Amino acid sequence: MRIHVNGTRGKSSVTRLIAAGLRAGGKRTFAKTTGTAPRVIDTKGIDRIIHRLRSPSIGEQVRLLKYFSAEKPDVVVMECMAVQPQYQWISEHQMVKSDIGVITNARPDHLDEMGPTDVDVVKSLCNSVPVDGTLVTAEEKHKNILEKVAEKNGSEFLHSDEGSITDSELNKFSYIEHPQNIAIALDVCKKMGIKRDVALTGMHSVKPDLGALIVWKLKGENGSLQFVNGMAANDPVSTLQIWKFVIDRYPTTSGSAVFFNSRDDRPLRTNQMLELTFEEIKPEHFIIRGDKIASKVNRLIHHSPETKVQIFPLDDKIDSVSKSILDLPEDILVFAIGNQVGEGQNILQILSESRYND
Repeated sequence: MRIHVNGTRGKSSVTRLIAAGLRAGGKRTFAKTTGTAPRVIDTKGIDRIIHRLRSPSIGEQVRLLKYFSAEKPDVVVMECMAVQPQYQWISEHQMVKSDIGVITNARPDHLDEMGPTDVDVVKSLCNSVPVDGTLVTAEEKHKNILEKVAEKNGSEFLHSDEGSITDSELNKFSYIEHPQNIAIALDVCKKMGIKRDVALTGMHSVKPDLGALIVWKLKGENGSLQFVNGMAANDPVSTLQIWKFVIDRYPTTSGSAVFFNSRDDRPLRTNQMLELTFEEIKPEHFIIRGDKIASKVNRLIHHSPETKVQIFPLDDKIDSVSKSILDLPEDILVFAIGNQVGEGQNILQILSESRYND
């Protein structure tokens, strides 16, 4: 059985959850993620790092499928690594040829490759809808488009309901997992004949993806801080959704701070994240790492005039950035957004050294 996981957000998490649920149900399962750090997850749930000698290519999927096949698994769960529409089609219809296809959601991201509108993004993702199989999705806004393509391809359509996940089930995860991701994974496991309680037991023990939402309690200069890494969300819709989810679960006495690590080659995304922070989040503190930022901040600051802004150029030492975070007031909630790869990961590493052990 082959399961192909596509979508804007949550692909790596859903891939891990599905594989964990299937393993708990006795299925010999291999999985492959392509998220913040690409991994092969073996039949015992152990991560194996993928070392690439050249730039990522969808041809990697063929080589791994050949390897998995030799191991005689019951199920293979593959995260789609293609972004451009034509490569998404090739990945599904010429490579994976899935029995169960997953489209987690469709958000306004990678607009330069799949856009320019969110409808174009959905239609691009539809290139991975299986033929004569099953499509599982939690997408709400464009559900009708996905359903029509599934019908055209002769595939069963299953819509996952995040409202079916209880607080008790959520709280058993060691990190912050989205109800939407769990609902999708449970529907896939149910389709594979795995009982809900069995699948959940496996999911609760899953090792999260590097980009997963994990909350750290940090030792700051003025007392303890709550730090949430939301960098895996690259679009404003997902980032705002995560923010609402986090602030509801982690109320503070000192308000909030946003740390934004920008990318020089993504000016559109930088503008979107700045607008989101000033217009929607309106934090007490906003720490930005980026170049050519000041004029954009001045244009938006009137939306949240009380926000204290610090800007660090990209060539500044990252120690200065991490120190500014640790110097924030006691009991503040710090929400990290933007680019995690490279220096973003190094900043997280420095901050992790200030974590409480308990």
